[in-house]
Amino acid sequence: MTDSEHVEIGTGAIAKLPLAASIVALVGLGDAGYLTIKHLTDEPVPCSMITGCETVLTSPYAEIGGIPLAAFGAAAYFVGFSLAILAAFGNRMMWMLFGVQVVLMSLFTVWLLYLQAFVIGAFCQFCLLSALTTFIMLGLFIVSRIGRFR
Repeated sequence: MTDSEHVEIGTGAIAKLPLAASIVALVGLGDAGYLTIKHLTDEPVPCSMITGCETVLTSPYAEIGGIPLAAFGAAAYFVGFSLAILAAFGNRMMWMLFGVQVVLMSLFTVWLLYLQAFVIGAFCQFCLLSALTTFIMLGLFIVSRIGRFR
């Protein structure tokens, strides 16, 4: 990546990896927002790729204190988007905070995947999309930290 492709604080250029991360975070936000609305309206979620969505989404693990887990995910994706977009326009501290956020999200995602696989015994395609978006954001952050992508 050349210097013209990467942001330096104050140059007005847009950093490409944080921008990509912000777009991925929007995908996660849309997914989590959709699941939150479906949960709050008590509407079934259509599963077209795999079976098990309803099993996962109606399990005791689908809420924390009566709040849909997807709502926490939506909040996390919104924060991730906000941090990444600020970083895309040159705020390096926000990119470091994004890294902390996405590591925590990834660790929680691993726990949720474990629950789906070994406790609930079913998978939800929307939950798997959320996991994928989280791991892509983590990958973008890791790539930015190695080599000349800083």
